[in-house]
Amino acid sequence: MINTNYSDILVETAEVCRKAGAFQLLHFGKIESGQIEDKGLNQLVSFVDIETEKILVAELSVLFPEAGFVTEESTIESNRDKEFLWIIDPLDGTTNFLHGIPAFSVSVALVQNNIPILGVVYIPVWNEMFTAEKGKGAFLNGNAISVTQTAKLSQTLIATGFPYYEFDYMEPYLAVLRNLMKNTHGLRRMGSAAIDLAYTACGKFDAFFELGLHAWDVAAGILLVKEAGGNVSDFKGQNDFLFGKSIIAGNKVVFSEFTTEIRKHFP
Repeated sequence: MINTNYSDILVETAEVCRKAGAFQLLHFGKIESGQIEDKGLNQLVSFVDIETEKILVAELSVLFPEAGFVTEESTIESNRDKEFLWIIDPLDGTTNFLHGIPAFSVSVALVQNNIPILGVVYIPVWNEMFTAEKGKGAFLNGNAISVTQTAKLSQTLIATGFPYYEFDYMEPYLAVLRNLMKNTHGLRRMGSAAIDLAYTACGKFDAFFELGLHAWDVAAGILLVKEAGGNVSDFKGQNDFLFGKSIIAGNKVVFSEFTTEIRKHFP
């Protein structure tokens, strides 16, 4: 598309995410067990996930009609063949949401040929709006953000997510956790990969890693980290982190040491 003003689209996308977050807040703490479905082992979904996605799809379809969609709840047919795609996680941190824990987010990215060019992560309860446009930096509530400059792994605070339905790599995962527990300032698990990546981008965490994720979990966060001056790779040290289900992100200073530590256990 020629002469597209992506900056304007980003502003409007953020407002759509804010509207979706407001809908979530109306129902936060009010979901009853009978309103929860189980898509599979430890994979919960409620009408809030589905209705939030419908809000996002309806408004983003108007905002940038040339784009297809990849969404978690499949309220619209995926079409990965298009040049532009909206990649949406309507409620990242569903389990937190359903248990009354405020660490959940709306995550939306616009990608062009599988490269994120716009990204929004919105945390409704804390009113934290993270935005990024390719080549133009990353922001939290309008203020520029950057990754940390921590140079030693021993001085880092690391974010991760625990496997909750794919357990094939449990042993190497536990080995990584064991080493990081001993050799860092600690590990944190927010329960939302989008928040983990956003907090890595703004310097709350020095690095993040996780297995078994989907594109909708990471698409917006990838751009946030990169635009905040960080590095992103998959567990092989390559670039298959959008659809490849493994991701490492962190500041550029400690990234090599951190990646080496993880790859020791995931050859």
